[in-house]
Amino acid sequence: MSFAIPSFIVAIPARYGSTRLPGKPLRTIAGVPMVVHVAQRAQQAGAKQVVVATDDQRIADALAALGVDVCMTRADHASGSDRLAECAAYYGWPEDAIVVNLQGDEPFAPAAGIREVALALAEDTAPVATLATPITDVHELFDPNVVKLVRSANGRALYFSRAPLPWARDAFAVDRNALPEGVPYLRHIGIYAYRAGFLQQYTGLARTPLEQAESLEQLRVLEHGYPIAVRLTPEPFPPGIDTEADLQRAEAWASSP
Repeated sequence: MSFAIPSFIVAIPARYGSTRLPGKPLRTIAGVPMVVHVAQRAQQAGAKQVVVATDDQRIADALAALGVDVCMTRADHASGSDRLAECAAYYGWPEDAIVVNLQGDEPFAPAAGIREVALALAEDTAPVATLATPITDVHELFDPNVVKLVRSANGRALYFSRAPLPWARDAFAVDRNALPEGVPYLRHIGIYAYRAGFLQQYTGLARTPLEQAESLEQLRVLEHGYPIAVRLTPEPFPPGIDTEADLQRAEAWASSP
């Protein structure tokens, strides 16, 4: 039996400096800054508190009329998780508070997905939860920019990789142009829910060999022996915005009837 949707916080890391898309949080989609779109999605999901964690006053100014909290953080954080840990300490969130890390470049994140990752954490004893969706295209499976994952029978992550995972030995020996039937291929969706106390622990964990090899921060959690709960997303997550081309596609999508 599922819990009711738990009380949760959404924290949105939004760094102004981006090598591929400078000033990304303030780039507009349908005339509205991207970070505003993201914060509105968090509000629609029913978060009890929405916090944007940023290091730039221009981002704070763009959010002034929205009624969300802005936490001004240090500029030298290595990751969004580090930025959120500073927020957790600043606000004094209880150790068991559920904090959803919604990336600042996800302007079309569905409210149902935000709620689902919070629920996944509430229903599990793991300190971290995330989402996945089935892979239906073989090119996606072989794309190193698409992060794949495998999970156990109890719904916890076994591994994340940029490589095709799992490897269907017999099927791929014959044909690599189609997905083998019956293999549970999953694409990772980069939204996380943490218990606030674990956010502080996580930032103190040393970087790990697999994390560095794959360039995937979530592997640090697994390598240090902590479980990650994985749920399937109830609604599709459109791709995040990383490049000018992504921004143009987002603009076209937002403008379509």
